[in-house]
This record gives sequence, C-alpha cells and structure tokens, in this order.
Amino acid sequence: MITLRQLRYLTAVAEHRHFGRAADACAVTQPALSMQIRELEKQLGVDLVERRPGDIALTTIGAEVAQRGQRILSEARDLEDFARHRGRLLTGPLQLGVIPTLAPYVLPKILPAVQARYPDLRIELRETQTKVLVDELVRGALDAVMLALPIDEAEVETIRLFDDPFLLGVPADDPRPDTVRVTTRDIDPQQLILLEEGHCLRDQALAYCANPRRDNQLGLGATSLATVMQMVANGYGVTLVPRVAVDVDGRDERVKLLRFAAPEPGRTIGLGWRRTSPRKVDFVALGQLVIETLGLGAATPPRLRQAASGGRRS
Repeated sequence: MITLRQLRYLTAVAEHRHFGRAADACAVTQPALSMQIRELEKQLGVDLVERRPGDIALTTIGAEVAQRGQRILSEARDLEDFARHRGRLLTGPLQLGVIPTLAPYVLPKILPAVQARYPDLRIELRETQTKVLVDELVRGALDAVMLALPIDEAEVETIRLFDDPFLLGVPADDPRPDTVRVTTRDIDPQQLILLEEGHCLRDQALAYCANPRRDNQLGLGATSLATVMQMVANGYGVTLVPRVAVDVDGRDERVKLLRFAAPEPGRTIGLGWRRTSPRKVDFVALGQLVIETLGLGAATPPRLRQAASGGRRS
C-alpha cells in the first residue's frame, strides 16, 4: 500500500521540480526521497517523473497522482487536527499565512493579544503573496490565511474581518490642501507607483485607477509598500496607501495623505481556511480577536483624523 510519506515526497517534487530542493523541503536526503518515489512508481506500475539531465518533470499521470495525493495529505492533516484540537480552543501549532501589505501593520498588534488570551497557541507565520498563500492553504501547508477578499477558490471558506480604505499618497509639496477629496481623474497613471506583479494591492490599484482615456503605462514597481512610500517621499510619483499602513509607513513628513471622494476605494480583509478543516471554531475565534484588537471599525488613525479636519500633521 502506498504511504503518506511517498505522497508527501511526490507533491514536494511536483512543487519544486527538483529532487534536491524537494528533499530539503521534506528534511530528508535526496537518495532517500528518490528511493521512495521509485517505490511509489513500482507500486502503481507507472512512471510518475521524467528524469532528464539537470531537470525533471512530472508525467501526465504523475501530475494527476500528485494532485490527488495533495488532497489526501490535506484530509490527513484535517483528521489529525480533529483529534488533536477537539474540545480545546486555539491550542497547539497554527500555520498562519499573511500577505506582505498586511503583515507588518497588523501582526505587531495582534500577536501579543493572541498570546495573552490563548497562551497554549503557537502561531507559525508565513508571509508571501496571495496566490502562494492560497495554494499552500489548499494543499494543507497552511491552516489559515489573512488576505484581501474575495478568494477565487471553492475549497476555501472565509469571514470578513475589516474594511481597509485607500488614501492617495503624494509628495508633501503637492499644492492640494489636506482637506481636498481626490478622485481617479486626479491621478496621472504615469506617476502611479505600484508594487511588483503578484501583489493583490497592485491589482486593486489598477482596477480603481484604470482610465481608458489615458496612457496607463507604469514606469516603476517595488517589492514592498515601504519602498513605494520612499519613492513618493522623494518625488518619484504617487501611490495608493491602505489605511492600515498609515501609522507605520505614513509617518514620513515628506508624504501627504489625501482622502478619496465617496465612494472611497479600498479592500476588504478576511480570514480564510479549508472548508474541510475541523478547526473552523478556532479560526472564527481568531478572527473575532483580530477585529476586537484592531478596532478599525471604530477608530481612525491620527493622520487620517488630521487630514479630515485639515489639522497640521505631527
């Protein structure tokens, strides 16, 4: 009978397309992993991997077996969670994925509150882009993910945490007063600085700012919101700033934050998990703690209050 170990090794090969990297990911030697893959091929009576000099690829059957094996591994993980966490709220390890445009701004506030209320919970963090997080969630490498909704994945269940409006970040010498309300017509696409491909914040900005009457060619891109804000501060252009990032990346006096006219653009942040996971009660409790800790529905960051009132930024 095939084993979960063999399936785990095959899915690692499918992910990394390299025996050495797959072995490292599984914390085994490359010969041990290769031997288990060959044993799996022998048991199934088919070739799963095309072995070529300096390269490997999964056969058509191998790709299908890896995909089915991933579902089996995910269900095995859910079975283990069901037995381990039954009747105990938020205990043990929890692999949590968070997008980069959220992690630096919410985790420093959330983690102390989680530790105080659920001392037996051990959160293991993974910060990367949305597509990677969702893929890892579906295949069982993560337990839950915090990202922008909606998620286009039928196997993932989500709850809404909070709305995160956008502001327009411009150089401080921009002639518009703090009290002005801007629209997409006020944004020159050639001056719009965005994160690199793969970040959902980039896609959201493009969806809001796209204007068929203008040239939408973008000349700059960056890997972090902090880098984008430095570009704005030094006069390279403008950008959209999530409200949740204002108290961290919006402190630079070389940057002015302008609010948008209603309806304000923004994103909805949520928490997602596999529909098959038996830990839904854990994730709902975690989501409620996030909402309670951040209090974004009731509180307005200081710089936003000042921008709305026309007061001097401190």
